[in-house]
Amino acid sequence: MFDLDKWQEIFQTIAKNKVRTFATAFGVFWGILMLILLLGAGQGLQNGVQQSMLLDAINSIWIIPSRTSMSYEGMPAGRQHPFQEEDLESVSSEISGIEFMSPENWLMGNYIVKYKNRGSAFGVYGTKSDYFDIKVTMKIQSGRALNLLDDREKRKVCYIGNRVAESIFPEGVDPVGEYLDIKGSMFRVVGVFKFEASNGMDQAQRIYVPFSTYQQIFNPDKSVSLFAVTTAAGTMGKQLEGDILELLKIRQSIHPDDNQAFWVHNQEENFRQVQNLFNGIKAFIWLVGIGTLTAGIVGVSNIMIIVVKERTKEIGIRKAMGATPNSIVGLILQESIFITAVAGYFGLFLGVVLLESVNYALEAMGADLDFFTRPEVNFRAAITSLIILVVSGALAGLFPALRAAHIKPVDALKDE
Repeated sequence: MFDLDKWQEIFQTIAKNKVRTFATAFGVFWGILMLILLLGAGQGLQNGVQQSMLLDAINSIWIIPSRTSMSYEGMPAGRQHPFQEEDLESVSSEISGIEFMSPENWLMGNYIVKYKNRGSAFGVYGTKSDYFDIKVTMKIQSGRALNLLDDREKRKVCYIGNRVAESIFPEGVDPVGEYLDIKGSMFRVVGVFKFEASNGMDQAQRIYVPFSTYQQIFNPDKSVSLFAVTTAAGTMGKQLEGDILELLKIRQSIHPDDNQAFWVHNQEENFRQVQNLFNGIKAFIWLVGIGTLTAGIVGVSNIMIIVVKERTKEIGIRKAMGATPNSIVGLILQESIFITAVAGYFGLFLGVVLLESVNYALEAMGADLDFFTRPEVNFRAAITSLIILVVSGALAGLFPALRAAHIKPVDALKDE
């Protein structure tokens, strides 16, 4: 029940000791402000690192052949073992737990991609349609992506990045439907893509053609530079990686213990490691922030002890007139929680405002920071902070309140 008398007493006490109350509340305010800013900065760092990683699906695995490091079955160490199309067909048919799978080849040497009398150097890549489900931040800007029929029918079509379109096509010309000359072969543009992530801009200068078309025109030996897969639901990335490598080692006569024969980028494992790292950083931030907040809470507790000491005679009179220990405890706790909560809420509010201001400034200036973006505090962290404030306020006033409740009226009236 709302007790107006109690609140009037609390405000009168605060009004009599403005400087002391402000100095005490500032410790709580500063503690929660630092906690919110540290959490926001940590989240901004995490967002930036994850954004730099997430050009590809989190559950993707990329495998590139390297050199063997061990001799095996009469073959020396240090030999190269490029993939063949049959290796990928074997992986696709014999390994379970694969959601998407695509090879990737790229055109080597010096060449110019031409549109009429305009031309420039761009990377040309041969991939299958699953590739664009693995490159999750690659989005269609116009037209369409390469599809299954393009590869099956060996169509001479291409899917180009928006930077290619901006560079090679005159202003006002729609690239879709136009033809590009790639090393003497004409390819019709079926779509333009862009990257949502800022760190994908370099890949926006690529041109993709159907893998079967690429092999037929540019790579008659049918070798494969690398391939990527994504794990199906319920499949662990580490397990799938092990199954694929085991099969490839058998097919290519590589020693079962040769761990350098393939270069593997397991996005799922890397992402998990980064997540664990940032979980540790967040735990450290909470530790530092709560430590700073605790210093402010100790200040509140000390000030409440002084308040109880100053009001000893008053408390004694209250008890002599029939006030219960619970009512005394409630009065002290209410004042303590009020000071802590108000100071903390201002700190929380200012922290969120500062983080949003930084976020707005970064966007307004077009700042492109590789490892820092969108500093923010999530709803869960804000609610946790509020709970900490209430609990801290109660703890700060608990011991002074219990001391006040145990004051004997006779002793209180003798107090000078």
